[in-house]
Amino acid sequence: MTRKRFPIHGHFDATGGAHQLQSRALSSSNLVTRILSAALAAPLLLLLLFRGSPEAWFWLVLAAGGLAAYELFAMTHPHDRIARALGTLTAIALAWVMYRYTSDARILLAAFVALPIVGLFGTLWRLGEIETAALRGLASVATPLYVGGLLTCLALLRRDTGPLGPFYVLLALKISWLGDTGGYFVGRYFGKRKLYPRVSPKKTVAGLVGSMLGAVLGCVIAHFWYLPRAPLGELIVLGLIGGVLGQLGDLAESMLKRSTGIKDSGTLIPGHGGILDRIDALLVVSPLVYVYTLLSAA
Repeated sequence: MTRKRFPIHGHFDATGGAHQLQSRALSSSNLVTRILSAALAAPLLLLLLFRGSPEAWFWLVLAAGGLAAYELFAMTHPHDRIARALGTLTAIALAWVMYRYTSDARILLAAFVALPIVGLFGTLWRLGEIETAALRGLASVATPLYVGGLLTCLALLRRDTGPLGPFYVLLALKISWLGDTGGYFVGRYFGKRKLYPRVSPKKTVAGLVGSMLGAVLGCVIAHFWYLPRAPLGELIVLGLIGGVLGQLGDLAESMLKRSTGIKDSGTLIPGHGGILDRIDALLVVSPLVYVYTLLSAA
């Protein structure tokens, strides 16, 4: 997998004007590619979500989580395919255990206890450069939780909320993706003040507001279209929190990429980069919506 890398520190270029024009042209082209990719993928996702079984949806989530975990391990373990494969299998195994044994606290506890042992002992086995061993060891422990554990909530959301399962999954997707869309357009046209330039130079405070507005819009649409029994006030609060968390999830992934010199986590999805680039907000929004459904049912 060939991925773009960028320098961690920026530099001044005397031909800045020309580069800005070229950047805008590339940005417009990338936007068209992103829209086309989404237009092709969305109907297939919705078909599986509403017509497929919870088990089928889980296998899709599991596959996406495995690919995303491999992309992240490719950042932290760029020269060790065996360690990347072991870490990816660990993430898949944790996701499978969480889904299969959700109500069995003993098995879940055993899995979470085994996780740091497997991660750190695996790093001892594949030691490599001692200077990066701490990063790789902690990544081997954290990545299965960050990707495998959090994304599994999207499968649990589909399974555990009964007939409304597909609609709550759709709500999580809307909060994540409409928040991302709102942040992109509001930040592009109105953004001036940078949000966190050391991590993501393009993100702005206006983009954060746009993300919150987009997420709230998704929640309002959900209430009036397919979740009328969910209180509108609760959904608006959920959207506001989800919009903020989505942006933080995006920033967290940007931090991981920037610290390892990576521009995109992968090249699987045209215009979007890798799987991890596409689900970075969904990783934190899915648990939020899942916890909301649990508290609402209590």
